[in-house]
Amino acid sequence: MGPPTLRTERLQLVPLADEHLELEIELDADPEVMRYLTGRAMTRAETEAAHRRRLAAARDGFGFWAGFAEDGFVGWWLLLPPHGPDQPPVAGEADLGFRLLRSRWRRGYAAEGARELIRYGFAAVGLDRVFAQTSAGNVASRATMAAAGMSFVRAFASGGDGQAEVEYAITRTAWLGR
Repeated sequence: MGPPTLRTERLQLVPLADEHLELEIELDADPEVMRYLTGRAMTRAETEAAHRRRLAAARDGFGFWAGFAEDGFVGWWLLLPPHGPDQPPVAGEADLGFRLLRSRWRRGYAAEGARELIRYGFAAVGLDRVFAQTSAGNVASRATMAAAGMSFVRAFASGGDGQAEVEYAITRTAWLGR
């Protein structure tokens, strides 16, 4: 079973689908959006391949969501089981991520969508812990993680490229006690 449609005060988060590919291409083509991820804009072919991987990740309530405000596309969010070199598989845990159009930055959308995925992860998926990782220098993403209720956990060198990374997280207990 794939992820359900989720709603917040300003966002509708719909499961990512083929109809969202052109929006993903627009998002990934912005070098500022991709600055801390790839260091450059992605090509159409790269985004098409990423889109196929994103769609394949949707199962057991996990996946990617395309986010829409009243006036259109905002970006996408993800909630996935741990899946990277610095994310060992742990039952009951999930990785939270987000990527927004530059025109949507600094409006609170990233944290709003993140809070909804955290709620969904604990209330519907039954998670024990939700974490997010970013480049240590990505101040905006770090602020978004904190605004979503997550706390700094650790700094580490990425296994993939040795770059400085940080992890933020929230547990079910902390979320219930907020």
